[in-house]
Order: sequence, then C-alpha cells, then structure tokens
Amino acid sequence: MNGTSTALILVGLFLVGGIISFVKQKMPKGIIVLLGIGAVMCLSAGLLRVEGLWS
Repeated sequence: MNGTSTALILVGLFLVGGIISFVKQKMPKGIIVLLGIGAVMCLSAGLLRVEGLWS
C-alpha cells in the first residue's frame, strides 16, 4: 500500500464521517448524496490502487 492509496482511503473515510454528521444535523439530502458519491469514489479508487499492487 503506497501513500496515494492510503490518502484516498482516509479521505473516503473522512467523507463517510461527514455523511453521518450531516444526517444527524438533518442537512439537505442533496449534500448528503454528493458526499456519498465522493466517499464511494475515493474508497473505490483507493482500494483499486491497492488491488493493483497485489496483482
């Protein structure tokens, strides 16, 4: 696991924490959806980079 994949995974987890916080604050659903999309993209990119190193 290199620095880029670690950074992407950490950013994705940070965004997941933001989603949880925004849901508790009853923020608009559009913001929550955008954070969700960003979190999924960061986490998947980080995991794909890690998988690329394994093969």
